[in-house]
Amino acid sequence: MRRMAMAGVLGLLLALASAAPAQAGEAAPPVPPDRPDKSFAVYVGADLTADGHPFLGGFGHEPSSHWIDVVPDRQHPPGATMPVGATAEADIPGELTRIPQAPETARYLTSHYSEFVGFPAPLTNGGLNEHGVAARDVWSDSRLELVEQTPTPQRGPTYSDLSRIAMERAHTARDAVEIVGGLIDRYGYTTYGGNSHLFADEKEGWVLVEMAGDQGLWAAERLGPDEVRVSYPGYIGEFPTTPDADHLSSPNLVSYAAERGWWRPGTPFDVQQVYGIPFPGRPVPAGGVADPADPSPYRHPPSLEEEFRRLAPVTLQDVQRIVRDPRWSDDRSGYGQVAQLADDVPDPGLRTLWMAVTAAATAPYVPFHIGTTEVPVQYRQHRYLTHDSASEYLDPQFAEQEATEYATRTFKRLMYATCSRPEQYLGTVTAAFEGFEAGELEQLPDVQRRAADRYAAGDRAGAERVLTDATARWAGDGLALGNRLLDDVLARSRADGGLREPEVAVPAGETAGAQSRSMALRSEESARDRMNCDLGGGWAEGGTLARKGDYGDPADVPDLRDDDGGVPAWAPVAAGAGGLLVGAAVAWAVLRRRRGKTGG
Repeated sequence: MRRMAMAGVLGLLLALASAAPAQAGEAAPPVPPDRPDKSFAVYVGADLTADGHPFLGGFGHEPSSHWIDVVPDRQHPPGATMPVGATAEADIPGELTRIPQAPETARYLTSHYSEFVGFPAPLTNGGLNEHGVAARDVWSDSRLELVEQTPTPQRGPTYSDLSRIAMERAHTARDAVEIVGGLIDRYGYTTYGGNSHLFADEKEGWVLVEMAGDQGLWAAERLGPDEVRVSYPGYIGEFPTTPDADHLSSPNLVSYAAERGWWRPGTPFDVQQVYGIPFPGRPVPAGGVADPADPSPYRHPPSLEEEFRRLAPVTLQDVQRIVRDPRWSDDRSGYGQVAQLADDVPDPGLRTLWMAVTAAATAPYVPFHIGTTEVPVQYRQHRYLTHDSASEYLDPQFAEQEATEYATRTFKRLMYATCSRPEQYLGTVTAAFEGFEAGELEQLPDVQRRAADRYAAGDRAGAERVLTDATARWAGDGLALGNRLLDDVLARSRADGGLREPEVAVPAGETAGAQSRSMALRSEESARDRMNCDLGGGWAEGGTLARKGDYGDPADVPDLRDDDGGVPAWAPVAAGAGGLLVGAAVAWAVLRRRRGKTGG
């Protein structure tokens, strides 16, 4: 992966090396066709939502292992430190250092992953913490000169370090901005070429952009309750030259641009125009279908913001569908997250992050609460797509964890099967998962009520058992559904002309067949080259906006009865909360026996 990422960086540098920097009113430099995209995020303010609470959703773009983690709150002894930064293995080499750890760190939910541009694992793009602060981390390429002048070895926290620390320490979205900005001011910043964050709580959102170049440059802008912000890439437009309550920045943000001649006093100060490079994608028409010739389709945030405003009043299902939309939820989409940022929960343990363990286009969302204490083992770390796993043996301490089915792998297989023939299978798969999530939503009030009663009675352990058991049931049923869909899709493909063989040329003089050649992606000239299910604007009936108001129905979930007429795996969910635990366990055993798999 590092070789691919570095190739993208080098291609970007070569393509822009002779381009003049864009000034206000001047033509933008050309965008190279292989410019990488790395993450997606969307913030919807409270005034635009059906329930009056904001949402923050998105995912990371990393071709690596992904898993779900519940990170507990911790007390740290005086003088404790934490490692930050990168090593010489990073695309832009760095050096690990240590900075002071906070005396106490918060509990949070996150998706961890194993690899990006050589930075040390486990990596994170944020999540949701016990104080109700949600975070998403998104690419935001800095201008060429800043990338070129970045010294090596770099020192200071990486984007992942900053995301993790925000989750550990922030009590509000503004607090997260001040923490991240303060860390950059004090310790510097280790970059892969520029980055951004979206932070949100129940009152507001903030977008923060940090620049390459070792100058400690960063800027942050408040997002109000009537705003939609899409980061794809992250950006900030016009910005006051004197920061105010809604705009924060490094002290040198304006002066450094003036010194370099990138901004002329008396003209508008536009952060994206001054310190970034143009959006890689072209504006998208109102119909939501990108130009077929656009190599970076939908990477034009203002177009998506206009589309998503038209969803108002926005529901949870709308935001889940945005993150699931096959226009961008493809093979590089490592997971899916949607944070419900409600300020009226009876206890912080009931704060909810909906999580898909891998790309939500072909994986179900499962509601994880802050009070959840354990992640089902199938959703934890496994070695599939983990860096160096092919060259090192397994640590025996992880043997039984590795022996279980890996949910990420199962849903990845479903993506490959579905997206090979999306016009035949995507509608069925989407309907099944949205129906499954509709069932979760029907059960959720009862689960939360029972947990709230225990919290109110002072029985925190009991409340956490309720939430953890419910999560385990939903996760197990979702995985059983994924397995059945995978079996059905593959069976239908075999019956419809057979599984397709790779059309890979075998060099003269070599004997290994096409099936044994490298499986690595052979072209990244366009985002369209990756495995995806986009049918031209999303699903067959259009993108997220076109499907507004038509949400999941549990009746769309296929019959999961085994071939001998055994217990349907879906039955315990449809039957209501009372019989879920026993029914799910029986169904799980039936499915496992039928497939001959080992599972946890």
